[in-house]
Amino acid sequence: MRGSAGMDSSSSSAVEGLGSVDPQLQHFIEVETQKQCFQQLVHQMMELCWEKCTDKPGPKLDSRAEACFVNCVERFIDTSQFILNRLEQTQKSKPVFSESLFD
Repeated sequence: MRGSAGMDSSSSSAVEGLGSVDPQLQHFIEVETQKQCFQQLVHQMMELCWEKCTDKPGPKLDSRAEACFVNCVERFIDTSQFILNRLEQTQKSKPVFSESLFD
């Protein structure tokens, strides 16, 4: 019975049911989600900076490409931090984020 009820429930009710999950499991899921987000950011950063800073692949980066990578990574981090800070400010000023989507 339990398995069939889970299949009939919509995705929104599945999300609502997360409140009853074991707090340790919920914390683990949050940590793993953060790790995944971090890995995606690193991948995006490397892809962007690689395209911007390398003309041709080689066994070693020249000083121009190395300086370009450092600058690109620093700008990427600055931009990501700015966006995260802005999202935090937005969430603090509007208690329910989903309601602001429909205004």
